[in-house]
Amino acid sequence: MTSSSADLHLRAGASARGAWDAWITPEVAGWGWTSLRAADLAPGQELALETGDEEVVLVPLRGGLRVAVDSPAGESAVYELAGRASVFAGPTDVLYLPAGSKAVLSTSPDGGGARVGVPGAVTGQLPDGVRKPVRHIPVDEVSVELRGAGGCTREVRNFASADVDVASKLVAVEVVTPGGNWSSYPPHKHDETTEHESELEEVYYFEVAPGPSGEPGVGYHRTYSTSDRDDRQIDLLVEVRDRDTVLVPHGWHGPCMAAPGNHLYYLNAMAGPADDRAWRIVDDPDLAWVRSTWADQPTDPRLPLGDAR
Repeated sequence: MTSSSADLHLRAGASARGAWDAWITPEVAGWGWTSLRAADLAPGQELALETGDEEVVLVPLRGGLRVAVDSPAGESAVYELAGRASVFAGPTDVLYLPAGSKAVLSTSPDGGGARVGVPGAVTGQLPDGVRKPVRHIPVDEVSVELRGAGGCTREVRNFASADVDVASKLVAVEVVTPGGNWSSYPPHKHDETTEHESELEEVYYFEVAPGPSGEPGVGYHRTYSTSDRDDRQIDLLVEVRDRDTVLVPHGWHGPCMAAPGNHLYYLNAMAGPADDRAWRIVDDPDLAWVRSTWADQPTDPRLPLGDAR
């Protein structure tokens, strides 16, 4: 794929399709495995989703959802996702759907509507013994981890991290970086299959907390090349705003920088060709020393945010 800023940094709404204001499929991204969708639902609205050859996780970003599911095994069920007030209010319950599922998402006509993020990964039609079942993960089963220290402290919500046995290919987490902090740091990569590294494409979907009077917030994201090959050149440093997405096909990526006064949220979706669903990374050797400084620093007392506290 090409790697200009316009290709890799998609402003809010730039990839819209129908009711979905973010519609990033492997075909849209120009790669093989990873997807991410997002949409708003008004009160009383229904939204249909067929997963096709992808497994997905429904992540309520704001509000709650009712989800009627027809699974590939021929079973039908209805799930209530409690959701949350916003991505900055704490973690949420989520719903995993395997490839071949059909779902109808809906909101209460008496509520305030909802917003949903849907990270996904191409799996194809896996054998019954390998395919994961539909699974509702309640919020109290989502582990909340604080990574880093000092100005590099961030909150990670591991609803579908590589060590959670919920998916076949997809690795997905939420990260919250409080205003003024850096996350995805030191810069790291996962674009080769080695003993120390997994080959994974990655999507960042951002939400940015507004200022005290509702002013739009900003953050920043960095991705850069690890290779001298002409077809793998990336030099990306962009200002991200609410509901922007960034594609990381390869290369060092990080930091994600939250501007002072604006908490920064991102939903990560990752997948690749390997069968072992691992998340192995290597740091940029020029900046790997940053990790050694954390032992002498406290974690940021503002974290975790919201209900996780």
